[in-house]
Amino acid sequence: MSGVLQVAGALMVRAAFVAVQLGVASTSSRPVLSLNLLGSAVLAVLALIGRQWGFLLLEGVWSAVSALSLARHALR
Repeated sequence: MSGVLQVAGALMVRAAFVAVQLGVASTSSRPVLSLNLLGSAVLAVLALIGRQWGFLLLEGVWSAVSALSLARHALR
C-alpha cells in the first residue's frame, strides 16, 4: 500500500512540475500549489513512518512552502 501512495504522491508533484515547464500553469497557481502540497505531504508522512530523515526534510519543507503560498492566495 505504501508503494502505491509513494507513486501517487510523486506523480502529483511531477504533474505540477510538468505543467509549469510546459507553460500550462504558473508556479504560483492554486492547482500547482495544491498538487505540490498534497503530493509532498503524502511523501513526508511516508518518510516519517519509514524514518527517512533527509527525505522527510525535503518533502516537509516542500509541503510547508506550498501551504504558506496557498494561505497567501486565500488572504488575497
